Amino acid sequence: MVKIIEPKIEIEKFNGIDIMKKLERACRTCYRSEDVIGDETYKILLKKCINKGHESVLEHEKISIRLITEIGAYKDFTRHRLSSFSIESTRFCSYDKNKFNNEIKVINPKYIIDPMIYDIWLKSCKTMEENYMLMKKLGANNDICREILNHSVAAEVVMTCNIREWRHILSLRCSKMVHPSLKVIFIPLLLLFKQEMPELFDDIDYDKDFNKDFYAKIDFY
Repeated sequence: MVKIIEPKIEIEKFNGIDIMKKLERACRTCYRSEDVIGDETYKILLKKCINKGHESVLEHEKISIRLITEIGAYKDFTRHRLSSFSIESTRFCSYDKNKFNNEIKVINPKYIIDPMIYDIWLKSCKTMEENYMLMKKLGANNDICREILNHSVAAEVVMTCNIREWRHILSLRCSKMVHPSLKVIFIPLLLLFKQEMPELFDDIDYDKDFNKDFYAKIDFY
């Protein structure tokens, strides 16, 4: 039977202050002002860079995350050109094998709050899985079977961006007009970055009306 799972963000532990200090040192190379570097001089310098639009210096540092999200979500955020992605392949992953417990996982769309509509979604997912397994028994290969996979099917994605690109993505993908499946993963990520690197992310706004109960969990490794 189709398995419903929650979206998730996994991220390697990082030190936001170290990242910002490295960016400061790179930036000061332009002016050969490394001699004035102090414990908190990065705060003023990086804010000035952002305010003046001199954000190329932010490209010297990057952060990678691993997402458990839905196909529909990664179809949107993989449009960002200056990012690197490694994505679970629906061509090479066969969900009728033991590796996947002979089931298809789907991401729980908790933002569908109407129980009747949610029930229709669930029935559609169950039908999808039943038909996928039947097609496999009839001899269809993965290329054919994936044609019936819907946007809710879960996939793991490794995503790497430099700091400048993270600012760009989060400024776009946390707004009110964005699909809920993107807000679920990117708003909690933005809030983490705001906490760890306020000088770099505090100026980015987000949809504060979006229910916090929908946020994906963040795990560190």
